[in-house]
Amino acid sequence: MSTYYEIRIAGFLPPGVLLDFEELSASPQEVQTVLHGSLEDQKELRKLLDRLQIFGARLLEIHRFCEKAIDTGDRHPA
Repeated sequence: MSTYYEIRIAGFLPPGVLLDFEELSASPQEVQTVLHGSLEDQKELRKLLDRLQIFGARLLEIHRFCEKAIDTGDRHPA
């Protein structure tokens, strides 16, 4: 079972950062990028965080959402 995440990164991410993470999408905003989507488990989250670190991305915050909230469209942090 996957878990839905919203991850905020300072600045913009270079192309290629999300190559192995098809379930995530990026929404660039004024001074940050918001990644959102599902990850299978903590191991996949760690892999993403390691990739972000390699690219020098500065993590601002991570929100994990309950699957039930996603199904109803009402996102509340878990």
